[in-house]
Amino acid sequence: MRYKPIIGMEVHVELKTLSKMFCGCKNDPFEAKKPNIYTCPVCLGLPGALPVANKKAIDWTLKLGLALNCQINYLSKFDRKHYFYPDLPKGYQISQYDLPFCYNGFIKTNDGVVRICRVHLEEDTGKLIHTTVNGEKVSLVDFNRSGVPLIEIVTEPDIYSSSQAKEYAKKLYQIIRYLDISEADMEKGQMRLEANVSLIKEDSCQLPEYKVELKNINSFRFLEKAINSEIKRQIEILEKGKTPAQETRGYNAEKNQTFSQRSKEEAQDYRYFPEPDIPPIKITNQWLKAIKKELPEDIFSRLLRWQKDYQVRSEFVENLFETSLQADWLEKVFQNMRKAGLDSGKLVNLILHKKIKVNLFQDQPEKLVDIFKKQTVIEDVSDDQLKGIVKQVLKENPKAVEDYKKGKTTVINFLYGQVLRVLKKKVEFERVKKIIEKTN
Repeated sequence: MRYKPIIGMEVHVELKTLSKMFCGCKNDPFEAKKPNIYTCPVCLGLPGALPVANKKAIDWTLKLGLALNCQINYLSKFDRKHYFYPDLPKGYQISQYDLPFCYNGFIKTNDGVVRICRVHLEEDTGKLIHTTVNGEKVSLVDFNRSGVPLIEIVTEPDIYSSSQAKEYAKKLYQIIRYLDISEADMEKGQMRLEANVSLIKEDSCQLPEYKVELKNINSFRFLEKAINSEIKRQIEILEKGKTPAQETRGYNAEKNQTFSQRSKEEAQDYRYFPEPDIPPIKITNQWLKAIKKELPEDIFSRLLRWQKDYQVRSEFVENLFETSLQADWLEKVFQNMRKAGLDSGKLVNLILHKKIKVNLFQDQPEKLVDIFKKQTVIEDVSDDQLKGIVKQVLKENPKAVEDYKKGKTTVINFLYGQVLRVLKKKVEFERVKKIIEKTN
């Protein structure tokens, strides 16, 4: 019997605001010199501490929502999500439940549109460190990460293959980096991928009665492999006439297998209720207008426009930049290249292959155009002038001439370089080579 995967994605992204989500502590958990130094009564969950929402984090959540084609809830609020785990000091997480800041968005993939159900804002947890102290295995908690602003992006079950899931995650990563709201470093855990995977019969149109969540995957490649591994596991269960358990599973990359972690919770298990210490948040038209003003041109529209206007291929040029400010710098370079009648596609190729020395995003765009000209533009040199210089170079390098006559053809590259050094102009290699051969 053939089966069809039904996949939804949940992606968590840590924002790079200067301070944490609900307090003034420094938001820099990965560069902290010691555990638990960026903490206070609020992010430690001490009695009587009052949270205050970080406006910049809300701004960036709305900015991401708009970039993902979302609608905005003009009245939103924070909620308490209750669960008990050592890295959650309060016994609940301040999150959002029924009124997220953003909803009903989408990302286009090659295999269809992936609808985004919601984009909401919450606080991150602390970090558990499993180690050995005095010969005894222990679990320690570092609360430097506790309270860091965390965006969660949740899709509808619109993904039907591991490759589509990978493409969606990559495009989301590009958008987040482009907006410059997070480093999204997956090795550090600044961006964490989760996939809800189920299977239905190929001829069925109904959603399955179960779902398995693959938790905390830290690379696009592992995401694809984990989903494929889980699909294979579920097929084996379904072929036996059983239903896979609804649970949360991890992924072991070495064994290429998923493994059970815990049973999957439902919304009612978290006992959500409105956060009483933070009033509802009203998004005004003026507030939203200011955010829209800061929103850069859509990254994928920009890449298509560059391909049309400057003849640079998207799959190449997108490897040169990450943020919108970097894209703005490249835009100025391409504009100057076009004014000078030069090939921007060739420039991109030279930069990618490191055949042109340039300080990306630091030099003035005009300087890069000048460097390109010096390295690639063929200048007008008369035959008589070129022949004279070739004779001079051959006279000054008798050993190289002798080696060339003996069959060491690679010497021609040395002689060509010597001609350019004397000439101080760019001429075609083949033209110089022919004159050298005739002179000999």
